[in-house]
Amino acid sequence: MAAGAYLGFIPNMDVTAAEAYILGKLSRELPAGRTYHCYDHTLDVVRAAESIARQEHIGSEDMDLLRVAALFHDSGFTEQDHDHEEASCRIARKVLPDMGFSGDSVERICAMIMATKIPQTPMDALAGILCDADLDYLGRPDFHRIARTLFEEMKTYGVLSTEREWNELQVRFLERHGYFTRTNLRDRELLKQKHLAEVRKLLERP
Repeated sequence: MAAGAYLGFIPNMDVTAAEAYILGKLSRELPAGRTYHCYDHTLDVVRAAESIARQEHIGSEDMDLLRVAALFHDSGFTEQDHDHEEASCRIARKVLPDMGFSGDSVERICAMIMATKIPQTPMDALAGILCDADLDYLGRPDFHRIARTLFEEMKTYGVLSTEREWNELQVRFLERHGYFTRTNLRDRELLKQKHLAEVRKLLERP
């Protein structure tokens, strides 16, 4: 028996079809108010996940599963505002078997998606990579630009209303956040701490 078959993979799982399906769904169905959890965010997470995975020496079959999990991880926002991870898994379980994904593969994808729910709870290396990719921007130069899109989204959905509320939330979140992979601890943590210091300074203003 081939190693892939033993692990529950189906050799002809169609990652291209899965990508085409979910990107089409996101482009058509994501609400306009989702300025952060949007089509571009999904592509950003895919790119970050693949970059981290290469540096963490992830094999090709696991890379395929990781890519699909990244593509589907916020798809639940097309159906509901809360507990979107659960909705994302429902979508994955509905459509991926018809694209050649075994039950075991789908459940591994869903485990990665569920790990991204805040507070993040990855149970294996792949889930840790997806969690780090989902919040990769915290330690990147484009932090403030991307954070602004999340602020606008939260205002739209009534989560908060003022800059001060937003900055207080950012400080709490950055203080509690930790990366899981050696790659992001090396490449993102230092700049993330700088961003935390910058937001703290904003709160010191009268």
